[in-house]
Order: sequence, then C-alpha cells, then structure tokens
Amino acid sequence: MSLMYGGGRSRLDRRWPLRQADWLLVLAVGALSAVGAMLIWSATYQRDALTGGDQYDFLLRHLMNFAIGLVLAVGAAVIPHRWVRILTPFVYAGSVLGLILVLVPGVGAVVNGSRSWIHLPGLSIQPSEFAKLAVIVGMALLIAEKGETNHREEARTIDLAQSLVVAAIPVALVVLQPDLGTVMVLGALVFGIIAVSGVSKRWLVGLVLVATTTAVLAIQFHVLKDYQLARFAAFADPSQDPRGIGYNVNQARIAIGNGGVFGQGLFHGSQTQNAFVPEQHTDFVFTVAGEELGLIGAGGIIVLFAIVLWRGLRIAVNARDAFGRLVATGVVCWFGFQAFENIGMTLGIMPVTGLPLPFVSYGGSSMFSGLLAVGLLQNIHLRSNSI
Repeated sequence: MSLMYGGGRSRLDRRWPLRQADWLLVLAVGALSAVGAMLIWSATYQRDALTGGDQYDFLLRHLMNFAIGLVLAVGAAVIPHRWVRILTPFVYAGSVLGLILVLVPGVGAVVNGSRSWIHLPGLSIQPSEFAKLAVIVGMALLIAEKGETNHREEARTIDLAQSLVVAAIPVALVVLQPDLGTVMVLGALVFGIIAVSGVSKRWLVGLVLVATTTAVLAIQFHVLKDYQLARFAAFADPSQDPRGIGYNVNQARIAIGNGGVFGQGLFHGSQTQNAFVPEQHTDFVFTVAGEELGLIGAGGIIVLFAIVLWRGLRIAVNARDAFGRLVATGVVCWFGFQAFENIGMTLGIMPVTGLPLPFVSYGGSSMFSGLLAVGLLQNIHLRSNSI
C-alpha cells in the first residue's frame, strides 16, 4: 500500500515532521552545547565557592538547561506556522513586561553592575535574552504583514519606521539596565532585518548615522556607567591598568596563548585550574577552550558556529514568505554578532561587554532563548520543505 498522498509527501513525514528537520544545524548546536558542558565542568569543578563542594554542579545544571531548551526548541519547530504569528504579539508584550519588571526596585537584581535579572525561588531569569527573540519576531511580523496587505515585495518607509519603534522600546529598556552588550546585539539584528526588507541603501546609511550619534550622546550625557567606559578604554590599551579594568582581557589572552596548537589538555589548563580568569564558565568560557583544547579545539568551536550560520542563511534564502526570511536573518545576525563579540573580547579585538557565547556558556536564559531561536529556524525550514 502506498504511503504517498497529495503533493508527494508521505503520511509518515506528515506524522513526524521533524524527519525533515535540518539535522546538520541540530548536530552543530548539539555539539556546541556538549563542548560547552565539558568546558564549564573544567572551569568550575575545583571552585568550591561556586559549586558548594559539588564538582558536578554546573555540569548538571548546563545539561538540564539544554534538556529544557531542547523541549522548547521542538515545540517552536512543530507549532503551526500561523500560530507563530498569532503568538508573536504576546511574546513581544511579555518580553517588554519582563524588561520593565527588571527595573523595579525589589524585583530586579543587580549582577556585575547591571540590573538585568529577576530572581525567583530556584530560578533566575534574564529578560533581555528573550528580548532578542521578541524584537526579531515583532519586527518581522510587522514588516511582513504590511507587505502582504499592500501586495508589495519591498517595505514602505512607514512600515520600516513602525518596525523600528517596535525595536526601540526594548532597546531603551535594556539601555536603562544598563546592558551594553545586549544593546549591541539588538542593533546588529535590527540592522540585518532592515537590510533584507528591500529597503534602499539610504536607510542603512541612516541607521549607522543614528546609531553613531546615539552612542556619542550616551557618552556625553553619562548614560553609560563609568565601568563600561573604562572597558572601552581597556580595549584600546589593556596595558594601562593590568590589575584593574584590563585584568580580564590580559588573563584571557594569557590563557589562550598558553594553549598553543593542541592545548594543555582538558582539566589541565594552568590559568583555568588556578582561577586566574574571572567569569570563566560564563562570559570567558572560550578561554578554557583556547588553553585546554588549543588552536585545534578553539578553531573547532568557530567551525561549528560557521555551520550554524550557514544553515541559518540557507533557511533564510529558501523561506517561503517574508516573515520566515526576516526571522531567519535576524537569528543569524544575533548568533553571528554575539559569537564574534564574545570570542573577540577574549582575544582582545573587541571590548568586554558581558555577552555569553551562545550554547557554550553557562546560563539558563541564554540557552532557552537560543534554542527557541533554533526551533524557529527549524519551523521555517519545515514550512519551506512542505508541499
């Protein structure tokens, strides 16, 4: 008996849509998370102040975060495409509400100088991580639906202006925390979405000018904190305060330099095991790879990210509608810029901003939002392959 039905797709494929998933993307993300688990374990298992004496604490937490995120990713992948659009306004509103609550005294918690967290019993949430996804789907929905309503391939000026308002609200709330790293990521993904919306080059030049002017005004009116400005100064000259603001960058570069080509071996990095690099299981996890896995291992992580970006771009190109194309583009810009910024700051070629390395660094909010984004990429891919 034939399993084929109208259009050529089998009943088995219809019943199990994930059979048609982009498995190369899945494997690359899974590999990044697995490598991250080992790096986090190496960076924490001897630090009793962090683990409370349980050497497996952060390893198990990271694996649990990945398991929960995987469930979220599968849900985002298989949800009907129209429901993604229906839920987008609620996702956006929830994200904005979270960003507002963070700023409320007694609700938001200050970590590393930024009021970015909401601490709940047994759980900490960083709403700015989910804001990245909310801005992507919010802008994509508005631009796509306006284009469909007006039967236009290219976005109109008014449509783009409205989409920028959608992005501006979360950006402004994140600036108030302040979380400079997330603002930079949001700027990168907004630019990417606008760039593929069919807009003229004058719009892109205008966005760059507005961003530059805003950055100058933020410095002029002391919107940025002193420690954030000091990080940029340390980026320009790490040697000016090697025991102060330049300490992180200097120790990170020493750790990576120690690794050579093949590394000192997992759990054997001198800088890592002696806890010379701060925040090594989160923002500076790439230094563990550089020291203990060497150029080969660290380069492998970069290759895995390249695969993720390649598959994401391929999904964007093959998307069946503007919404899917814009969402996929936004996700690629998010992952690409954040990975470049995180790895760059450990090498001293980008300023320190406190951004985690997607899928590799420890952090529940980062893992959940990242895997939700991967699920949306799969959703777009599955829709593109359906007949």
